[in-house]
Amino acid sequence: MNRRRCAAAAITVVCAVTLLAVPGTAFAAPTASAAAPSALSAPSAPEPGTPPNPPKKSLETIRLELEGLYARATSATDAYNLAEEQTKKQSAEIVRLAQAIVKGQDRIADLKARAGATARAQYRGGGLPPEAQLVLTDDPQLFLDGIGRFRQGQKATRDLMAELSRTQDDLEAYSQEASAQWTKLEANRVKQEKARKEINDQIAAAEKIEAQLEKAERERLLKLEQQAAYQAQSSWLASGVLKAAKGKASAKGRAAIAFATAQIGKPYGWGDEGPDSYDCSGLTSQAWTAAGRTIPRTSQEQWRLLPRVDIRNMRPGDLIIYHSDASHVGMYLGDGAIVHAPRPGRNVTIAGAGSMKILGVVRPDK
Repeated sequence: MNRRRCAAAAITVVCAVTLLAVPGTAFAAPTASAAAPSALSAPSAPEPGTPPNPPKKSLETIRLELEGLYARATSATDAYNLAEEQTKKQSAEIVRLAQAIVKGQDRIADLKARAGATARAQYRGGGLPPEAQLVLTDDPQLFLDGIGRFRQGQKATRDLMAELSRTQDDLEAYSQEASAQWTKLEANRVKQEKARKEINDQIAAAEKIEAQLEKAERERLLKLEQQAAYQAQSSWLASGVLKAAKGKASAKGRAAIAFATAQIGKPYGWGDEGPDSYDCSGLTSQAWTAAGRTIPRTSQEQWRLLPRVDIRNMRPGDLIIYHSDASHVGMYLGDGAIVHAPRPGRNVTIAGAGSMKILGVVRPDK
């Protein structure tokens, strides 16, 4: 079973790369018999007195509806991933602050103990301050020695009290920061749960629609999806965008590509970073981590924080960000192709780089 799956994945890669390697290649639309929604044609006339059945949606309408549902699920996945990343960072920061607070409390206890020892020493000296004791001495040498010790003692006391004050201020600041981080942590947990519900709702709605289709209808629906992707890719290639894109992958870019393409055939899993399943940005972030370059976890953060390059200057290993909300990402392989984790219900695969609406290109190792 695994051997057949690997062989099928390898054939898919070879065919996809061959198809996508020629700029301007036209993609054949499905034949009329394949594209026509015969199973969804208008029903025969109902018997007299029988309420008419509502007309079925066309497969193209269903395709667009599913596309919208999965797009919203993908966008919500990015929001979930971002909230999860922020939650991890805030949790780590709260731990750091808690350790700093404990350390500060121990330091304050030590400083107070030293201050108490000074007070007790003064009490044992008859309760007189050191300067008064110096005035009462009759020995000039003792007086001079005492002046030196007195000045040193004064400085030590001032330093001790100043450190005590600073430590108390730091402790207060740590406490306030920890409280603020806790508030942010709780807010991000709420965002996570909201995004989780949105993802599950959108996927459930899409799966319900697909479950109502016959096997032949699902096959024709897949062909319609492929046809739409091919048409978009053909238009993109025909624009001549690849004529100037002759850059070669860097060493790290080649390593990232090797990792990403090794995941072909593994299922999409929202919020997943491998090794058994990936979402779109989980795949790209893990690929670049494997190449020795840590990048942001989500496609939106990758778009916001990584250096951008003109699409005509892109090279293999660059990340192509899709849709106006930067909710999807794929890794450019060269020759007009990407490797990506498409959506729930699909596997990591190779696709045309222009098969979706491109927002821009970023380069992790610029």
